[in-house]
Amino acid sequence: MTDDTPAETPPTPFHDLDAYVALGRVAGLTLDPTGTRLVTSVQTLDPERTSYRTALWEVDPTGERPARRLTRSAKGEAGARFAATGDLLFTSARPDPEAGKDAGDPKAALWLLPAGGEARVVATAPGGVGGVLTARDADVVSLTAPVLPSADDLAQDAELRKQRKDLAVDAIWHTGYPVRYWDHDLGPDADRRFAFSLADVADGTADLRQLTGAGRELDEASAALSPDGATLVTTWTVADAGAARRETLVAIDTTTGERRTLVDDPDAEAGHPAVSPDGRWVAYVTSSITSPTEAPVVRLGLVALDGSGEPEILADDWDRWPTGATWLPDSSGLLVTADEDGRGPVFLLTLDTDRASVTVERVTADAATFSDVVVAPDGVAFYALRASYAAPAAPVRVDLAAFVASGVPGEREPVAAVALPSPAPAPPLPGTLTEVETTAADGSRVRGWLALPEGASSAAPAPLLLWIHGGPLNSWNAWSWRWNPWLMVARGYAVLLPDPALSTGYGQEFVQRGWGAWGDAPYTDLMAITDAVETRDDVDATRTAAMGGSFGGYMANWVAGHTDRFRAIVTHASLWALDQFGPTTDAAWYWAREMTPEMGEQHSPHKYVGDIRTPMLVVHGDKDYRVPIGEGLRLWQELLTKSGLPAADDGTTVHRFLYFPHENHWVLKPQHAKVWYAGVLAFLAEHVLDVPAGEGDTVLPAVLG
Repeated sequence: MTDDTPAETPPTPFHDLDAYVALGRVAGLTLDPTGTRLVTSVQTLDPERTSYRTALWEVDPTGERPARRLTRSAKGEAGARFAATGDLLFTSARPDPEAGKDAGDPKAALWLLPAGGEARVVATAPGGVGGVLTARDADVVSLTAPVLPSADDLAQDAELRKQRKDLAVDAIWHTGYPVRYWDHDLGPDADRRFAFSLADVADGTADLRQLTGAGRELDEASAALSPDGATLVTTWTVADAGAARRETLVAIDTTTGERRTLVDDPDAEAGHPAVSPDGRWVAYVTSSITSPTEAPVVRLGLVALDGSGEPEILADDWDRWPTGATWLPDSSGLLVTADEDGRGPVFLLTLDTDRASVTVERVTADAATFSDVVVAPDGVAFYALRASYAAPAAPVRVDLAAFVASGVPGEREPVAAVALPSPAPAPPLPGTLTEVETTAADGSRVRGWLALPEGASSAAPAPLLLWIHGGPLNSWNAWSWRWNPWLMVARGYAVLLPDPALSTGYGQEFVQRGWGAWGDAPYTDLMAITDAVETRDDVDATRTAAMGGSFGGYMANWVAGHTDRFRAIVTHASLWALDQFGPTTDAAWYWAREMTPEMGEQHSPHKYVGDIRTPMLVVHGDKDYRVPIGEGLRLWQELLTKSGLPAADDGTTVHRFLYFPHENHWVLKPQHAKVWYAGVLAFLAEHVLDVPAGEGDTVLPAVLG
């Protein structure tokens, strides 16, 4: 090839890491009060290609017009919500053109974009704003703002923040637990809820009414406004014995701030509230408090908004775990999402007048997972984002009227969703997706997805990569930009995405099979379905590897200590020594509920380090608070000193450690995602594809040296 020869265009974006990280990513959905405007957000690379920025796009609900971009700024926009007035609200740290030149680095403010005008700021706070909620029938808006604990109001908060900045103080004084969450420190500030009316900000910014005081009760809270805007319903975290935390449900008057408890069950947590359009009811998701012997039971709850009567459970005999609920416009039922058999359909839960009878029916026929459900005001249709391992999230329309008219409740057939023009069309895939399953030794059905590269056949079988999901209460049922099998498929691998015991969407008993015994049924399920897939003539059973992240990383470590059937194992953000992990994870109380010390001892991968005879790639981020960096550091040291494949006397080793000083449980920065995939592919190439020793590293980015 000469210098004048144009480079070949990769057949798909998955063949080129630069092309992959540049793909647009759709998230979120909101519908205006008339049902004629549908807005989503799209993440794209910034010009430096080192971070993502988000813009808002409008999607035509009829599917006739292409999507059009609404916002554009270097800081991006998020949290889009339509107000009852039809105006679009969003948060952004973009500079306010009305602010003075000495405004400094702006925090996220609340902006209002009218249908035919320019966006303007309507609410600010010293620490920024978020958590935007709007009332359906009133111009009331609620939002969150982080406030320092000793500040009585936002003005005092501004003074205290300036003092900390001027003195260069970043210390945090804690009086309780927890002190961090997933990927960020908690404090020194904490969210408080505020409210205001849009009618009061016609010529300026809102005078925010503070609804809640100092405390950590709103950490990671989910909330909803009543249709008339008079009541805010939010999760409210309370302390339990043993430094534990538990979510309750409260109602707060948006004028006075008066608070009353709606749900406080010492044996369960309440979350994801949704207020009925008639203003009478609150639906919510309830999850029982676990014990070492009992897995959680997740159900849909219902409680009167006025606090009368006791909370009740809806469809208690429905053996699925609801993930969210959206009311029908006439308050006669709810659209509920739940994992099911490697998918995440939408179900219709219909209530009779006195709620004595509840019918649950699957509405969507697609082999996909739905999220962000919003219902048209007339109830004829609903809109959602649809994703699967065949395509990333994209907006769709579902004809609810056609489903309802197709028969009597309990006998209706699911309907297919209709794709709407997406602002980020699905990329072509480098292979095909198929379902696989087998039967475990105890008779349980174990299924998964298998992504096969183009050309895989008996004449050219593909090497197999077993990819174990995290969670562990999770399922391989929706597209992931972080755990994407198609990048491996583009390099010729067949990628197996199995759902072993503990996976959601297969019923309570399937979760219970693995509860408190991670090394038992989850492991044997993984091996059973791997055995089954290896019998296929388009899969090469002699060239295999395994990998996983988080709980999947735990399983990768467990696999490494219990079999040498794989040529290589990749373990990301993994649990290694359970006695060490338990007290140091960000939510230690949850772990204490889940496993006794004896269970942890029996199922800790580090106990089997001497049996590891497989090359391992360890990946960990220093800012990982869910699985702290100590797990990765100890695993690395013990691999080199105690494993059945230790480092040589000169210090050389077949194992590798990919360390990210500024990433967390996930690797989110696009340049680091490229390094992650390149590093994994290089390691697999050397050990699975028989690339000569050391040469696999030549595919790593030059920035690694």
